[in-house]
Amino acid sequence: MTLETSTHALPALALDVVVPVFNEQATLESSIQRLHDYLTRSIGWSWRITIADNASTDATPELADALAATLPGVVAVHLPLKGRGRALKQVWLASPAQVLVYLDEDLSTDLAALSPLVAPLLSGHSDLAIGTRLGRSARVIRGGKREFISRSYNLLLRRTMSVGFSDAQCGFKAIRRDVAQRLVPLVEDDGWFFDTELLILAERAGLRIHEIPVDWVDDPHSSVDVVRTARDDLKGMLRVGTNLARGRIPVEALYAELGRRPFAPASPPGFFGQVLRFGVVGVLSTAAYAVLYLLLQSVLTAQAANFAALLLTAIANTWANRRFTFGVNGPGMVKHQFQGLIVFGIAWGLTSGSLALLHAAAPNASPQLQLVVLTVANLVATLLRFVLLRLWVFRPPRPRPAAPSTPIPVSSPSVPVSAESE
Repeated sequence: MTLETSTHALPALALDVVVPVFNEQATLESSIQRLHDYLTRSIGWSWRITIADNASTDATPELADALAATLPGVVAVHLPLKGRGRALKQVWLASPAQVLVYLDEDLSTDLAALSPLVAPLLSGHSDLAIGTRLGRSARVIRGGKREFISRSYNLLLRRTMSVGFSDAQCGFKAIRRDVAQRLVPLVEDDGWFFDTELLILAERAGLRIHEIPVDWVDDPHSSVDVVRTARDDLKGMLRVGTNLARGRIPVEALYAELGRRPFAPASPPGFFGQVLRFGVVGVLSTAAYAVLYLLLQSVLTAQAANFAALLLTAIANTWANRRFTFGVNGPGMVKHQFQGLIVFGIAWGLTSGSLALLHAAAPNASPQLQLVVLTVANLVATLLRFVLLRLWVFRPPRPRPAAPSTPIPVSSPSVPVSAESE
């Protein structure tokens, strides 16, 4: 796709500071002027500002072009489709700069953190850098609702995705160009989850992420729909986690090319993360079971339909929990499936027993009532399944005790015999 731009001729760039915008006519001019003044006054590296307008419907495109025409080192890029992630993908991948920066248009983050953000990337010390509002020395002013949502989201992200970075959502990030060329094309999201997905893949590939505590003031006029964004982020976490578990994302290849530490699979999630992941798998399994039961019930008896639906979902459930919930890879799949079938047998006993009791109490129960009873019984069986999977099927192997060392006999040093003693 060709990007329409207006720009001045610029020498080789160190920094490309990208500001994605959508319908920001009220604040765009003041924000870009403030950013331009700061870069001119305080940044010694070569730089440019790229205003990435993604399908604005107000006067933002015209204002962006006017700023590019009047301020040296400003570029206006116009994209036909909306999406912050989409804008960053296209602008970053087309940029010649050594380091690519992303800032929110409202400039909520104090620009004094910009030099510490990009310096480790320009020196080659780090691969990505992010501002964090959750570090101990960060100073943040925002409402209680957004504070709670942000901290809850990042806690959930760390627990379920086994990542170490503290703040995925701060609109203050930078990445080396060579890293972006390899990493950005693997990011599927085109919206607000883009940078979270980018960071997850970067950490899994062994890249170094540098964090900068920032001073951050919430913009009370922000147009971000917090609830919808949080919902989309949860969907994105599920998608990325599933793709990583299935090996669809080549993090090993990225490590081989760019990684900074000996590659090892991510450590298994802790108990809290296991519960959350098991819950996700359980909900999907229960929904799949319900659909299968309704389909099979029309051609099989109720008991046979229950057995077949449970068997099919049990096999898929064991596979998903092995990879996604408990982080188990390598050999042992057959053994785990066999143990999973034993767990399935227990679950089937619970659900078939509940069905038998229903038929005894109400012989003419409708398929819908049968489904309700079986779903409740299946939820109870799910709890038992988690306990058995965690404590039996996927229990980490116990370390073998070290073999007792055999003491080495110590002989007395030989005393040389002098010729005179003979």
